[in-house]
Amino acid sequence: MDSLSVIESINNVLWGPVMLVLLLGTGVLFTIKLRFIQLRRLKDTVRETFKKNEGVKADDEGMSSFQALATAIAAQVGTGNLAGVATAIAAGGPGAVFWMWISGFFGMGTIFAEAVISQVYTEKVGGRVVGGPAYYIKHGLGSKALAGFFAVAIVLALGFMGNMVQSNSIADAVNSAFQIPPLVTGLVIAFLVGLIVIGGMSRIAHFTSNVVPIMAVFYLFGAFVIILTNYQEIIPAIKMIVYGAFNPAAATGGIIGVTIREVFRYGIARGLFSNEAGMGSTPHAHAVAKVKHPAQQGLVGIFGVLFDTLIVCTVTALVIIITEAYTTDLVGIELTQYGFYEGFGELGNSFIAISMFFFALSTIISWYFFAEANIRYLFGTKFLRVFQGLVLIFVVIGTSLEVTVVWELADTFNGLMVIPNLIALLGMVSLVVKILNDYENNYEEDKSSTFEKEIK
Repeated sequence: MDSLSVIESINNVLWGPVMLVLLLGTGVLFTIKLRFIQLRRLKDTVRETFKKNEGVKADDEGMSSFQALATAIAAQVGTGNLAGVATAIAAGGPGAVFWMWISGFFGMGTIFAEAVISQVYTEKVGGRVVGGPAYYIKHGLGSKALAGFFAVAIVLALGFMGNMVQSNSIADAVNSAFQIPPLVTGLVIAFLVGLIVIGGMSRIAHFTSNVVPIMAVFYLFGAFVIILTNYQEIIPAIKMIVYGAFNPAAATGGIIGVTIREVFRYGIARGLFSNEAGMGSTPHAHAVAKVKHPAQQGLVGIFGVLFDTLIVCTVTALVIIITEAYTTDLVGIELTQYGFYEGFGELGNSFIAISMFFFALSTIISWYFFAEANIRYLFGTKFLRVFQGLVLIFVVIGTSLEVTVVWELADTFNGLMVIPNLIALLGMVSLVVKILNDYENNYEEDKSSTFEKEIK
């Protein structure tokens, strides 16, 4: 049995029914406990996301709410939206997109919980405010062992394995469009990442808050041009997604021979990798947002998942289905590129290569930021420079690996970091409900709040 087969066997267990039910179940539980907050507080979500943050600058004390969201979206909107959606459709058919939607909808409840708890439990390490699951597992759940396990898992999952996924996808896209050798691309990425992360929280926040909105508009504009040009195919494509979720063979005329189990598994797994709800990554950004009440950042977190899964992933899927790119044998970013090639001709390859470059570059920077918070948890500030160097090395290595191996490794480590985070969330359901009730009953009426942010 080769190494890929071993990894796939592990993932079949790790991402089996128990994990998927637990992951979806957590989202369902919070959605019910929070009384479908993603629907009834949608107006507040938009208001909190786009309100002005005048005079709030990123420093060692944190960053503005919008900068935290941009850093979170930089992590969410990356290869999961371009290559990940394509991988899900190639492996599970168009119906996998439906399960991505489901994971995204219920994931909004999960991300709200992650964001508000991360706001409550933070620390100062080396003069900088940090937070995230390791910190709320330690202080809120009271388990140093589980917190340590999460910290190690996320350093491996995002700092190393996950960032190889990002650089791998960039290198493939750039090589396909411009015939630039992967190693050259890897060295350029490593140089840019090093230049940004060495500037600390302030430079990272400045980069994400400026680049993320521009890259999102650029990509969505291109995708909408293709979709609207083929507007008569929109309804059939949506029907294929919904019908394919429950009858994949009939939806594609048997072109893609997959079972409902595969459609479900790849849809949920790629949905998680895309929106990261429940994975425990984006809380590191939400933890350091300078807001007056934790629930405010929880609402902002909801917008991140909504934008990532229900907007960006959907338009990517529609391009792939409308152009019938899914009927080819291509996988990963090459499948997405083919869809845009069908829509734009030769320009399509360059369009995706440029989009992927900025999407994945911003994700690498955000994931570094998340992983660094856990290096600080484990070792303080002792090994930060060593960690930075290792991340850059893994970024370069990732450009030369086989795409299937990289994605499977990412699934493995993602699964390992999900487990302790979900345990913590399920153990603090009552706290999340209490924070929301305080926000709705006290904070909005300009009464004193019982949940001011603490630095431990």
